[in-house]
Amino acid sequence: MGKSENLIINGSGSYPGGRYDKISIRGEGTIVNDVECSIFNVYGTSESVENVTAGSVKIIGEAEFQGNIEVKETLVMGTMKVDGKAYLKKVKILGLLEVGEKLSGDEATIKGSIVVNGDVEYERFDSSGDFEIKGLLTADTIMVGLRFGQSSAEEIGGGKITVKRKKNSLFPFGKEVGFLTAKVIEGDDVYLENTKADIVRGNMVKIGPGCQIGLVEYTNELAHDPSSTIKQSQKNKGE
Repeated sequence: MGKSENLIINGSGSYPGGRYDKISIRGEGTIVNDVECSIFNVYGTSESVENVTAGSVKIIGEAEFQGNIEVKETLVMGTMKVDGKAYLKKVKILGLLEVGEKLSGDEATIKGSIVVNGDVEYERFDSSGDFEIKGLLTADTIMVGLRFGQSSAEEIGGGKITVKRKKNSLFPFGKEVGFLTAKVIEGDDVYLENTKADIVRGNMVKIGPGCQIGLVEYTNELAHDPSSTIKQSQKNKGE
């Protein structure tokens, strides 16, 4: 099958996988084998039974990938579900992303919601939506803006970790604010607001307002807002 071929689905039915230039699904389509393509756009409902490799993926409607997926650029405005592993090099989530195993890549921007049953690993992770990560969230830079709802991860690790409350632009006078929960948060430079954690470790640790922390272990400096609770703190010797 030539790579220059396009697969355009406007109705419904099952189609073979293979190599395509562009796949566009506006109806309801099932692709039954491995797929490799440059562009994969879903405006309707799509189901891929095997693995998918693509240059770019845009989901306006609903898409389910039963295998693994590897994509250079991903935009999710609807709902995307990956049962296996998802390597999304550069991803922007305005809707909902669910991943059954590991999610990884270079740059993640979360303005909607993600639910991941495994680990999440990125160079830069920037969230102003909400996330539920059953494993470890790790990135060189982690920026979390808490607008609404609950975000959680089993553990969070990185170089620079910043968690801040943000006003909800749609309801600026509303009382609801976001909250982050994790068992362990560990980084070089850590700043937290509205966070509940059993253990926080870092070289420079600043605990802002609205936090409940069990133990803080720090190497260089610890500062904390009087409105936050730290049950125990411990200064470690630098190596």
